[in-house]
Amino acid sequence: MGGFTSTAPVLAGKMRGVPTFIHESNAIPGKANKLTARLVRAVLLGFKECAPFFPKVKTEVTGTPIRTELRRIDRDTAREKLGLRADLPTVLVMGGSQGASGINQAMIKSLPALDGATLQVIHLTGTRDEKLVADNYRRAKLPAFVAAFHHRMEELYSAADFAVARSGAASLAELAAFALPAILIPFPYAADDHQTRNAEVFVKAGAAIVVKESEILDDALAHKILPFVKDQGPLQRMSQNAAKLSTRNAASAVVETIERYTTVAE
Repeated sequence: MGGFTSTAPVLAGKMRGVPTFIHESNAIPGKANKLTARLVRAVLLGFKECAPFFPKVKTEVTGTPIRTELRRIDRDTAREKLGLRADLPTVLVMGGSQGASGINQAMIKSLPALDGATLQVIHLTGTRDEKLVADNYRRAKLPAFVAAFHHRMEELYSAADFAVARSGAASLAELAAFALPAILIPFPYAADDHQTRNAEVFVKAGAAIVVKESEILDDALAHKILPFVKDQGPLQRMSQNAAKLSTRNAASAVVETIERYTTVAE
């Protein structure tokens, strides 16, 4: 799956004649996968846009696997579990597994501009900012479910109409699986700016808009969120486009591809 720790197993497999494969989830490959690609049977890809980076290697687009428990549940039921209303447009705000301080601060600064908006929020903050964010929602009197993290992400994805999120490959795979349009704010310090490249795939497909973190000063994020709330037509079209980017059977595709290449080699 990439990263410097993947290099040793690939080298060991090559030395012992054991078939090896790598999976690149992002739209632009990391250094380890670029290095080891010439040693493996095939490179499995999360995005077809990554294929040109491996011109001399066999590539297969499998998508990026997501956890099997991530399956849609009834929207009203999901919102009830979170203590939210069934009839309000709902935005999921998240910054990856550790939260994102930049997104948290942007939402806090945007709350005055969201005053009076027909909206409720699900906000995963990360451990450090949970109390700060929750206090600000209470002061703003904006309905919200705020938590540092949540173990049952299928509830949050099912309850939401759209998301504000980073654009890591795993997060995007999950958003697509739940047909969630998104305002994507790439992590500005990601290696080779790969989150921006990932986001561009969703923007090109009409499933998201992308905003740089440097552009969400003051209440700017609110002005990106409000059009999603006020006009449901574009949101529905973006949802359909997001669903087209989903590869629900990615894990099976990975296994089947490995088996196919291994059988041919034997």
